[in-house]
Amino acid sequence: MKHSLIRRALAAPAALLIVTLFVAASARAQAPVDDSKTVVKTNKITDNFYTVDGRGGTIGVLVGPQGTFMVDTQFAPLTDRIVAAIKQISPNPIRFVVNTHVHPDHTGGNANMGKLGATILARDELRDRLINPAPGANGQPGTPAMEVALPLITYENKITFHMDGETIDLIPIRKAHTDGDTMVYFHNADVIMTGDFYRSIGYPNIDRVNGGSLDGMIAGLGQIVALAGPNTKIIPGHGAIVDRTAVMAHRDMILGVREQVAKLMQQGKSADDVVAAHPTADFDGKVLPAAPNGDRMADRFVGQVYAELKPGK
Repeated sequence: MKHSLIRRALAAPAALLIVTLFVAASARAQAPVDDSKTVVKTNKITDNFYTVDGRGGTIGVLVGPQGTFMVDTQFAPLTDRIVAAIKQISPNPIRFVVNTHVHPDHTGGNANMGKLGATILARDELRDRLINPAPGANGQPGTPAMEVALPLITYENKITFHMDGETIDLIPIRKAHTDGDTMVYFHNADVIMTGDFYRSIGYPNIDRVNGGSLDGMIAGLGQIVALAGPNTKIIPGHGAIVDRTAVMAHRDMILGVREQVAKLMQQGKSADDVVAAHPTADFDGKVLPAAPNGDRMADRFVGQVYAELKPGK
C-alpha cells in the first residue's frame, strides 16, 4: 500500500479511512499472482534442519530416518515445488505438519500435504477458524477449508515430539497474532520458529478479527526471550533469522508505541488524530520494510494499538 494513499485517507473520517484501507488491501490480496516466477529455495540451518523460502511464511523442515517434520505449508500452488525441494534434502516421507497460525500463506498447502499422507497438527482455535473462516476485508464470506486440509490432531497445551534424534515442543501462544498461534522449539538444533506473532520485518500485525491481542503478543514475545539462549536461532514468520536480542528490541518497540498511543488517547485524540501523529516515528529507522515498496505497515499497527487500548473494546 503506497504511503500517498494512506496520507490522503488520513484527512477523511475514521470510517472512510478504514474502508479505504480495507478496499486497497483487498484489491492487493485479490491481484493474480504468477507463481511460475516464485523461486522455491532451501536453506541449511543445521545438519538435519532446513528452512524453505517461497511465497508466504517461512517453512521449517526437520529430516531424518523417521521421516520429515514440517512447519507450515505456504500456498497451495507451490506445494509440488516445495515437496520436490524437500525431497532433494531427504527422500523420506513428510509425516507431520504443524501450522503456526491460520493465515493462508502458512496453511494454504494443507490440503495438498494431507493428500500426500501427512498428519496435520494445530491449535483447536486454528482448526475452528479453518472450518468457520472470518469474512474477507470487503465483507465477503470466507471459504471453509476442505476436510483433508484440517488438522487431524489439535492441542491446547504443549505437546512434544521425539523424532529423528530431535525433541520438538509445540508451545501454544495465547491470543497474540491470532488466537491459534504456536511456537515450535527444536531443542538440539536450538531453533525457535515463531510464526507471525514475531516477524523481523515491518511493524506487528495484531489480527483482531482472528482473535489476536496486543497483550498476548507482548506476552508471546516474552516467552521467546525466556526460552531462547544466547545462541538460539529464532526464525520468524517473515524476515531474517535473529537472536533473542532482536526479539527484546522488538518487544521494547511495541511497548514504546503503546506508551505513545496511550498518551495521545489521554489527550482525547481520535483514531485519525493518533495515526496522523505518527507515534512510531522514534522507531521507524530501526524497523525494516515489510513490503517491496518500503511500507513498514506503521499506520496499520498504530490503528490496531488504538483499538486495543480503547475503553470497552
